Amino acid sequence: MENSGPFSRWARQVKAWASPADDVLDPLLPTAARASLADAERLLHIPVRNTTEEDDECTRLRSVGQFLARQDRWCDLAAKIRMAERARSKTPGGMPVTDLLAFGARNDVVAAAEHAISEGVPAGSPALLSGIGGLEAVLSEHDTDPAIALVVALAHIDIGWAWRGSDAEIDVPKQHKSAFAAHFDRAGKILDRFNGVELDSPALAAARCALLPGLRDPRARIADDYEDLIDLDPHNERHMRAMGNHLLPRWFGDYAQLELEARRTASRSQDIWGHAGYTWVMFDAVANDEGACAVVDTDFFIDGLKDILLRRPGQATANLLAAYCAVSIARHGPHHATAPTLAACAEWVIRDHMTELHPLIWAHAAEGFDNAASVTSLSRFAAHGKARALAVLSDLFEAEIAEGQQITFTPEGVEITP
Repeated sequence: MENSGPFSRWARQVKAWASPADDVLDPLLPTAARASLADAERLLHIPVRNTTEEDDECTRLRSVGQFLARQDRWCDLAAKIRMAERARSKTPGGMPVTDLLAFGARNDVVAAAEHAISEGVPAGSPALLSGIGGLEAVLSEHDTDPAIALVVALAHIDIGWAWRGSDAEIDVPKQHKSAFAAHFDRAGKILDRFNGVELDSPALAAARCALLPGLRDPRARIADDYEDLIDLDPHNERHMRAMGNHLLPRWFGDYAQLELEARRTASRSQDIWGHAGYTWVMFDAVANDEGACAVVDTDFFIDGLKDILLRRPGQATANLLAAYCAVSIARHGPHHATAPTLAACAEWVIRDHMTELHPLIWAHAAEGFDNAASVTSLSRFAAHGKARALAVLSDLFEAEIAEGQQITFTPEGVEITP
């Protein structure tokens, strides 16, 4: 959908004219666009963080999981996963260490399967079965270890999605549906032996929620399963966001249930998040579904945005919320009753909280925070995000730029000088 809203002019221009590389203006850009973007580069000064401490730590932890799996050091991997679970260890940006270790451990198998599926390899091909078969063999040697079971079950879930695709509304071929169901059924049987609540394991509870798309009647379980998960790890907003997405009508819920569960979550997590529990549950749902955007309580949602920044200050959060409002929400268009109000929040987030630019966050916002979005070149993806952000900033400071003033983002805030 074409980007529109308070920042529509710049968003449309950048979507059409974004440069293919950082700090390069495409010579084929229209003259007016080149001049506008050049003015932004010349008069807007903001530190750009293409990689952050969070990125480095996530990469390191995924590599640890991958290394231990490649070396067949499964006992060491399981011990690290259990330790991270007990401590609720997270990266500086709030990503659970357990998730990253488990992702790294299954990455080789899942990546190979995804490649084979994209090449049209049949479901029963050795190219598809050998990798997951190797993980199953590891599980048979450690059949009572929940950490190993977690890795193998998540590998089945990932491969299932590779067969099906992540869009809830696409038409899936019969063979792909069967492969999806088979992998999800196997993941369910693995996880049935372990209870995430009894084991005090958010990762196992999250895996149980990830199984919902493979159930015959997920509506009967979605609220209870996610409530268990959120109560186990209430500081992790990703669980709340996932629940909100699964409560959309395109998946397993409806707008009334979405609103109800958002309010219930806010009430249960108020001591930790203030009003932000409501906002996190509605976050992706509102960005990607016009019906959810129509029913959201805007005042409650905006109060939650403020509570998020209060409780999790930092530039990753500021960039996330600014990009969410200015890019993701603005996709609904100015005709929408609610979207312009939420999109306008980008102004105070940027002016009051942003001190540096994280291009990858802005690039992901342009994709609706779709984790399954295909990224063929990380540098081009980051360049696109940077261009999007500069477009928004240029529009926000349009009057100052027209007067030739310098806009400088500093650790103390935005400075505007002649």
